[in-house]
Amino acid sequence: MSGEKKLYRSRANKKLFGVCAGFAEYFDVDVTIMRIIFLILLLCAGGGLLAYLICALVMPEK
Repeated sequence: MSGEKKLYRSRANKKLFGVCAGFAEYFDVDVTIMRIIFLILLLCAGGGLLAYLICALVMPEK
């Protein structure tokens, strides 16, 4: 099962904790799109910050 994908925080392409870059690598999308999604969640519902912080604490670093 070497083809199994795992979710990690990125060490190479990070701004704060590497959460958005980790999601971008996992879903194979541009990291800018992930950052925009988290920003929209932060501005609209306020849940983006909480989700980001939880992911920063829970996700292992690559």
